[in-house]
Amino acid sequence: MNLRWALLLVALAAIAPEIRYFRYEAPIAGPAAKAGQTCVAINAGIFAHAAPGLADLRLYRDGTETPYVVREAMPVEEQQPIIAALNLGKRHAQTTFEAAMPAGHYSDVNLDVTAKNFIAAVAVTGSQTEGGSEGTELGIFTIFDLSGQKLGRSTVLRLPESDFRYLYFSIAGPVKPEDVAGLSVERVPAKQTYVTVAATNQVAPRIHETTAQFRVPANVPVDRIEFVPGPQPLNFSRNVTVKVEPVAAPKQTTDEEPLAPVESSGTLLRLHATRDGHRIDEEDLAVDAPWIEFGGSVTQWTVSIDNGDDAPLALTDVRLEMAERRLCFDAAAGASYALFYGDPALAAPRYDYATLFVPEANAALATLGLEQNNPQYQPRPDGRPFTERHPALLWLALILVVVVLGAVAVKTAKEGGTRAA
Repeated sequence: MNLRWALLLVALAAIAPEIRYFRYEAPIAGPAAKAGQTCVAINAGIFAHAAPGLADLRLYRDGTETPYVVREAMPVEEQQPIIAALNLGKRHAQTTFEAAMPAGHYSDVNLDVTAKNFIAAVAVTGSQTEGGSEGTELGIFTIFDLSGQKLGRSTVLRLPESDFRYLYFSIAGPVKPEDVAGLSVERVPAKQTYVTVAATNQVAPRIHETTAQFRVPANVPVDRIEFVPGPQPLNFSRNVTVKVEPVAAPKQTTDEEPLAPVESSGTLLRLHATRDGHRIDEEDLAVDAPWIEFGGSVTQWTVSIDNGDDAPLALTDVRLEMAERRLCFDAAAGASYALFYGDPALAAPRYDYATLFVPEANAALATLGLEQNNPQYQPRPDGRPFTERHPALLWLALILVVVVLGAVAVKTAKEGGTRAA
């Protein structure tokens, strides 16, 4: 069996792409007069009709294959290293410290606070010089830990975009100097771009639960689920469960376990209130999608919100979303490009361009046209051996051989009996 699969992989690797064997195509409209690095967003329809992992996706320029790379449009940045809290101490009953910030622009600052069950106000001042002289007040921000009340936790200071070399912090509230372990920053930009895979405003409120269901085509990635609640209730904290199961499981060998549903969970939070004199405005209305590997099967998604004994959330929309992927290539001015896909016999391409790719900040943006059937399409010839293409004939031949051998054996036995007589 292993040798057979190895030979099959070798055969697949030897198969060359040809435009006539692609079932689908989509034109790319780019800047007519600009050459150089160009990127185009890939929609969910491409994933649905291409092979798993976009293995059969090919880019052609006027009929000639062109190297490309597929990458997330704005990948989530890696966690920044912890920045030490310097001169940490007390001043006028407030916890104070400062931090030397990394060069460049940043926005949100996340304080590493170990305290539990608290609400505090943080005043932040920025300066380009050490010592805080001629500082700029950046605002007063509320941090809290209300996990004991199931209202979550937030220690993020949403600063305006800044490039101060030094920040100075003063915390008013039950946060002691020993509770501050440091801080980290998020670079600008840090937001991910998402594309809607499926959406619905048809939710089913049940006792203690609200559910929404989706059917997602095979091979389409889903990275998060976003909820759009109505204005009421103003504040809520609800647990979410996501269950994904294959609609039609792919063929399995007898020694494989049946595919089990995949589940994950998260929490929806909206809190706009004043607690202990501090204004809190916090929203987290999306949860991460579970990681699934169902081998090319259509999947059924069931998203359930646990309402407890509260009134069900009035949801105006629930969306399954994927992080935007972009296909990037070096474009020639005035050339025509098109994507072709829908040939499952192909293996994923390997290009030097993808290995050596460096994204450019000023890369041109192209537009992907509507998918259409490839007018040149014809099914790829079946390259399997004759016996694999016609297994019934092999069994028929074996049966005929058995019948012939049986007849010969019977005849031989009769002749032997006659001579003995």
